[in-house]
Amino acid sequence: MASAPALALLIFLHITLFIVSPDTGKAAEGVASVQRATAPGDFIIGGMFPIHDDVERRGNSLRPTILPCIRFNEEALVKSLAMINTIEVMNKSPLMTSVNITLGYRILDSCVDVSTALRATEDFYLETDCYKDCNTSACDQPVIAVVGASYSEISIATARLLTLQMIPQISYSSTAVILSDKSRFPAFMRTVPNDEHQTAAMVTLLSNHKWNWVGVVTTDGDYGRSALDHFVTRAAKNGICVAFKSVLPQSVSNQDVMSAIREAAETITNSPKVQVILSFAKPAHMTYLFRELKEQTLRAGQNLESMRRVWVASDSWSSSSIVCKNTTLEEIGHVVGFNFKMGDMSSFAEYLSRLETAEHNHTTNNSFLQEFYMQFNGTKGPADPELASKAVNTLREHIQADTILGVEMAVSAIAHAVASICVSRDCETPGKVQPWEALEKLQKQEFKLREKSYKFDKNGDINQGYDVVMWRSDGRNICIHDVVAEYHPHNNTFTPIRHSTLNLFLDLRHIVSKCSNSCVPGEFKKTVEGQHTCCYECINCTENYYSNDTDMDQCRSCDTNTEWSPEGSSSCIPKTVRFFFWQDGFAVVLVTFAALGILLTLLVSALFLHQRDTPVVKAAGGPLSQVILFSLVVSYISVMLFVGQPNDLQCKARQVLFGASFTLCVSCILVKTLKILLAFQFNPELQAILRKLNHPYIIVTVCMAGQFVICVCWLVFKSPFKDVTRQPTALLKECNEGSYLAFGVMLGYIAVLAFVCFICAFKGRKLPQQYNETKFITFSMLLYLISWLLFVPVYVTTSGVYLPAVEMVVILISNYGILSCHFFPKCYIILFKKEQNTKSAFRKKLYEYSSKSAITESESSGSQQQVNPPVFVLGANSLKSVVTENCIENCIDLPRSTSSQHLIPRLRHERSNSI
Repeated sequence: MASAPALALLIFLHITLFIVSPDTGKAAEGVASVQRATAPGDFIIGGMFPIHDDVERRGNSLRPTILPCIRFNEEALVKSLAMINTIEVMNKSPLMTSVNITLGYRILDSCVDVSTALRATEDFYLETDCYKDCNTSACDQPVIAVVGASYSEISIATARLLTLQMIPQISYSSTAVILSDKSRFPAFMRTVPNDEHQTAAMVTLLSNHKWNWVGVVTTDGDYGRSALDHFVTRAAKNGICVAFKSVLPQSVSNQDVMSAIREAAETITNSPKVQVILSFAKPAHMTYLFRELKEQTLRAGQNLESMRRVWVASDSWSSSSIVCKNTTLEEIGHVVGFNFKMGDMSSFAEYLSRLETAEHNHTTNNSFLQEFYMQFNGTKGPADPELASKAVNTLREHIQADTILGVEMAVSAIAHAVASICVSRDCETPGKVQPWEALEKLQKQEFKLREKSYKFDKNGDINQGYDVVMWRSDGRNICIHDVVAEYHPHNNTFTPIRHSTLNLFLDLRHIVSKCSNSCVPGEFKKTVEGQHTCCYECINCTENYYSNDTDMDQCRSCDTNTEWSPEGSSSCIPKTVRFFFWQDGFAVVLVTFAALGILLTLLVSALFLHQRDTPVVKAAGGPLSQVILFSLVVSYISVMLFVGQPNDLQCKARQVLFGASFTLCVSCILVKTLKILLAFQFNPELQAILRKLNHPYIIVTVCMAGQFVICVCWLVFKSPFKDVTRQPTALLKECNEGSYLAFGVMLGYIAVLAFVCFICAFKGRKLPQQYNETKFITFSMLLYLISWLLFVPVYVTTSGVYLPAVEMVVILISNYGILSCHFFPKCYIILFKKEQNTKSAFRKKLYEYSSKSAITESESSGSQQQVNPPVFVLGANSLKSVVTENCIENCIDLPRSTSSQHLIPRLRHERSNSI
């Protein structure tokens, strides 16, 4: 690609050579004849088309030489004929006849060579005697505007030269972005969008099909380099990576072009993951590249299917019949191209028909057409019908409807500009209208073509978007370019068009062109340093992170307050709300036992109420037993509050309710214990102390007051509350005890009362077996203390949903221990041993125990005075009456007389009398 300084220097040299030494230019013409197509008119429109694809290089001569053009290009000839047809149509239109002017043309060949194009440009704006044989003054007129060139690198060079005279230049296919810079190319305009829009369309196409690992093939030069740079920049922003870039020399005749094509083919062959290749190359380069790919594939012994790719073609060859003519789609794969918008070809079709019928000789002033006819049969003239038909059919095969529309638009725009000027001035005199005046009109006014209005934007472009074409073969190795979608540059979207190949276009989505396989949801991409971002490893998301789309760069975090996710998750899972459900099997069992306990307690209460006057009930405490049973019912109810979804009120009530109820229960048991000790205590001093302490209601009130103070302080300063413990996969709803110190003090207070009961009951463990309350109290208190001592370490080390169940079990054990030890034996006597539930039976047992205790006490006292205790005989009737009279009250109820105070002295007195 020629650099900008070199290009400027080249232009300067051409201008200098022509101005300083014009004879040199004329001498050079003798080396090779310059082909052209001309027609006279009041205004001459210049045309520049690549009728030939290259020039023949002849050594390294330093003399200025016009190099001969080689490789005739039928597609370019068709475009030049479209310009001629449009000028002829315009001359007959009311637009031109109303101002009484005609348009002529002067079409030259650029030969896809900058030097050749610059010489042609000089011919456009310098007055010469090229038309002296025509005998018309119009021949000496310079052009008013130029249509062309095709390739951007040619247009860039010619635009710099035409800008010196501000001659408007309108290209029909040059798309380099640099040409939109009006500060550098103020006279350049075009009927097509610039490459920024085409590269944007390509990137959108790749993104829609999820192709992110692609190769690029381009021709060196302003167009190819500019398109490549814009594509790479835009692709990177959309996460598309370019696996390789193959830049081919601009000239097909360049000595390095075949080695570059060979290298590009090897790169493609060695990149099997690259299934999509973008090409901004020229048609000739693509023809050679496809040929080289086929040869390398066959040499490697591989199936030709291995060279199949999806080729995304730029406008430079997307509708080229030359490429398809030299290859097959079965070998190269799919071709998706971007074409400029196509128009109505009816007018041009009629023109070709006139050429075919040879109504008049079209080759007289068109040396390009003469050369074309000579390719078929040099001996026959163009008037031969068979030759004309064959030639025109060949031209029809090379029609590119998109660029033909661009040529027609360019001619129409110039015609409207000239007509607009000539409405108010004399245009028949040569030189009255300057090119810059036409440029001003072109930039400002609209023009029409087939009733459709167009206008150049501020950059001198007309952006209609693109047609997306799919190539298919008609079975005769002739490509058909079907339009399958339209691209709208304003919103960067595609609109599908119903067509036979639309499904084929949509099926391209199944083709995979990626460096790495897609990371599925639950994974994220980890790019290795130094590699393309499209080449990565797929790593599972860690716990509490997720990815819900393919190829995500990083995992997203779950809201760990309410959600969680396992490793490799594609979504967050709501945390399960956990608490001690009513439906839980363990909860059902515990609640059943609590309900059964309430039922049994109520039945016992009813039985005791019914048998309230019997000795057994009185011995059990009488009315005090009902208070104990009531406290047990409340304690069982408190067990229910440990089940279900907790709330603040429930959390506060369950512990306080249990603490208060069980304190009341133990307080009443303590009162019973003291009563029994008082009833059967024969030590006067200890009995006196117990009698002073024997105030049941005061004892119960004081004990309850202590617990009340503890609970109130707990609730006021740091009360229990509903809490949510965030576990890895669940939300545990539980009660936080607020102050575990207060919780411990509450339980410790009950434990102290229970321990006092245990000590007192242990003192009276040898009472009569049938009415031995102290043994049962001892056992129940021991069971309570052991169960709660075990509860502490279990409770501290246990967590989770079953933590409330631990306390429920201990409360149930405590309740059932008291119910079983205090009341069930008495219920058994009441129900099944009724003979023992009489005053006579009770007196008998008391008498037997009292007699034994009294004698033992007397003997113990006597032994302290004498070594050999005297033998005495105490009258049975006397002892029985004394013990029964004193003890029957105290064993059944609180003592109501002081006779027991004198029991031991009386026994001793009886003993002395009997002696």
